[in-house]
Amino acid sequence: MTRTILAALLAASAAPASAQPLPPQVQELQQAALQDDYAWDVLEGLTTEVGPRLAGTEAEARARDWAVRKLRAMGFSNARIETFALPVWVRGEEKAWITAPFPQPLAITALGNSGATPPQGLEGELVGFDTIDELIAAPDEAVRGKIVFVDHAMPKTQDGSSYGQFGRARSEGPSVASRKGAAAIVIRSIGTDYHRNPHTGVQTFAPGVAPIPAGALSIPDAEQVQRILKRGRAVRLRLLMTPRQTGTGQSGNVIAEVPGRDPNAAPVLVGCHLDSWDLGTGAIDDGAGCAIVAAASKRIMDAGRPLHPIRIVWFGAEEVGLLGAKDYKARHGTEPHHALAESDFGADRVWKVDSKLGDAREAEAKALQHALRPLGIVPGATNLAGGPDVSEMIAAGHPGISLRQDGTDYFDLHHTPDDTLDKVDPAALRQNVAAWTTMLAILTGGVEPKRTGRR
Repeated sequence: MTRTILAALLAASAAPASAQPLPPQVQELQQAALQDDYAWDVLEGLTTEVGPRLAGTEAEARARDWAVRKLRAMGFSNARIETFALPVWVRGEEKAWITAPFPQPLAITALGNSGATPPQGLEGELVGFDTIDELIAAPDEAVRGKIVFVDHAMPKTQDGSSYGQFGRARSEGPSVASRKGAAAIVIRSIGTDYHRNPHTGVQTFAPGVAPIPAGALSIPDAEQVQRILKRGRAVRLRLLMTPRQTGTGQSGNVIAEVPGRDPNAAPVLVGCHLDSWDLGTGAIDDGAGCAIVAAASKRIMDAGRPLHPIRIVWFGAEEVGLLGAKDYKARHGTEPHHALAESDFGADRVWKVDSKLGDAREAEAKALQHALRPLGIVPGATNLAGGPDVSEMIAAGHPGISLRQDGTDYFDLHHTPDDTLDKVDPAALRQNVAAWTTMLAILTGGVEPKRTGRR
């Protein structure tokens, strides 16, 4: 079956564009997946019956139990939880006001691991910086005892490439401000929308750096602060933020499998992350990803038995530092994997496929590119792949696939109260399932159909 499907795809991909039929099994699986309901059922159930799933909390524990029940009910084998410990941070009250020269409230949320203000809040002079690099270059005396504001506006990109650069205001800003003696820091949300919804997200104070209150303003509020600062008058800001560290808690990775025909074959890992931030219900980030990989795996399982097993991993505690990925690598990183792939960029359509299968499997990568063309997916690189929870293992030498989703509007919703089920387009979700089903049909070596009737 492996040779039959791959040989057919290789022949098709070498033929002129007008004569490139897919192997019948791949075509049937792909077309059936475009009518998929499994993914919506998983996503609707997770976001409705569990809701927000902050890492290490009781809600994330309920999500793990829910996930095991759901995966077993879908027919997957060996559904289980691999637990690990982690420090737990929880949100408290969060408010901000300009008190002078133009008094008004601001929409704010705490960043992960933020320190707390005194119970009555704190007030101080606000000093603004257009970028994180300006803050880094500022003399300590310009910051000491003040509340820092960093703007650092992030543009939209299809591939999300702006996130790494502009996200530095969140990831580095609090530690930089604390080292310079700031009383607190507020940043422009790392997002691209214009709703009054601030975007949360993780930051971790550098070793030896004292935690300070660290919050994100909604983008309209951040721009309002910029206008106020440009008036040239002294600006004062009052903050009330009461998050806290609650001690050591528990998270875990939920794992299930589709057995393969070859007991010695390495698995194809398909991953997502189960935890979410607490402001919305985590539909886009990353309930959709969990729904997509489960639905595609279910469609392969329903069709028969693949040569290579499929390993579904719903990683825990991704949002607070990729802790589930680190635990999985510690337990399974030396095991062979036929490929690793992750869905964690929302629920919009897949538009490009990248891969890193190695020189010996370049033909397989080209065959995959050909098979995905009917779904409007263009060929990408064959020497790179990644995903938050799988990148470290791919970098260590494991093969990988990246089905790249359109992220143009992803950061409108990312880490906000707007990350809810109604934002998911069912047609786009189905296109994702079709792409992942196609990928699995090829990388697992083809599916041996279930036998019917008497022997």
